[in-house]
Amino acid sequence: MHEIELRPQPAGIFALPAAHLILPPVADASEALQALLRGDGAADVPSQWQFFVAAARGDVQRACELLPTDDQPLTRYNRFVLQPTAQCYDEVKAELTGALAALLEVAAYCAGVVDAIADEFQLDGELLAVALAAAAAADLERQQHAAAMDKLRQAADACRAPSPLLAALLLGECADVLLQTPDASPAAAAQLYREAMQLADGCPGSLVRAELWMKLGMVYQNSANGQRGALLEAVSVYQAALHGGITAAEQPELFAQLQNNLGLAYLSMPAVESSSQLRTGVAIQSFRHALTVYEKETHPDMWASVSMNLANALQYAPSSHPQDNLIQAVEIYEDVLQVRSRARDPVAYALVLLNQANALAHLGVFKPALEKLAEAYKLFHWYDHVEQADAAQQLVDQINQRLSDVRQPAASAR
Repeated sequence: MHEIELRPQPAGIFALPAAHLILPPVADASEALQALLRGDGAADVPSQWQFFVAAARGDVQRACELLPTDDQPLTRYNRFVLQPTAQCYDEVKAELTGALAALLEVAAYCAGVVDAIADEFQLDGELLAVALAAAAAADLERQQHAAAMDKLRQAADACRAPSPLLAALLLGECADVLLQTPDASPAAAAQLYREAMQLADGCPGSLVRAELWMKLGMVYQNSANGQRGALLEAVSVYQAALHGGITAAEQPELFAQLQNNLGLAYLSMPAVESSSQLRTGVAIQSFRHALTVYEKETHPDMWASVSMNLANALQYAPSSHPQDNLIQAVEIYEDVLQVRSRARDPVAYALVLLNQANALAHLGVFKPALEKLAEAYKLFHWYDHVEQADAAQQLVDQINQRLSDVRQPAASAR
């Protein structure tokens, strides 16, 4: 029987193909093993494990070069994981038994070499968890969400003791699946995320905790329906993630997403007290932080989305110089029109025009505002966006009423 000598394994913690690689036993390597189990892909590991670190950072070619050159069963298994082919699978399958044989089937399914995967496995601990996670993925492909969640919970239970970080990842996946189901319970998903975060607490520096914080915040934010309490929870969670060490330099994408979500949560809060006006200023600052990462050239869609959020916030920000904010908003909308063009997305283009026209109207620049509203209304009408078309028409009516109010006193004076 080909059993696995070194346990626990950091299986499932890093992205494929590293998730399925198995480390050989090495003397005096307990500290390196614990670092890998905490998700530290930059850990100082023995030379015999360098292939794993290379695979964890996505360098499969280097990982293959670093594999031992022997023909031992474990080496042949790892070689298949790194270079999965039907021929290699057939050759290795004929030789492997025990745990390695079971893991070979899991790796082959995930690599698309075989079409089916079992529901039960003669494995335990973190190895069973990896197999059950793959079986859960198969359930999801068949739209069997309940079965997938059951397997993910079983997987997390199997590896809580030997591999807490893997258990945290699996509970987070379970919450993700739950939120995809009809009539999903946000409270149940939040509980799963919180349980996962507790398991990940012993992994300093791991991005897993920050990502879980962000997902938890999104649960509160998306289910808030304008309720201040839930939005405050979302804000608290996003701030906890940022205070946990997420920076634009080290984790730019996550940092930017957190800042954008934080700004939106602040803007969504109902104003129930005078001090809550400060939330708009905080939101503006958060959007500006996000835009240090999302640039027009590198992230055009996210740049446009966050820029719209910033411009909208500027329109309504309490300020001693509102005209400056409105002018800045108009300029931002103009920049966004270069990305959200009429040819690429006519409805999104019309939404920018509508918001820009609103800012122009507040500035008293009525003629350009009416021109933009005319184009926006036409596009909304063409693409059957009735509510937005009505909003554009209402703003046109308001501007015309203001123009009429201005003309009447002037006519009376003559």
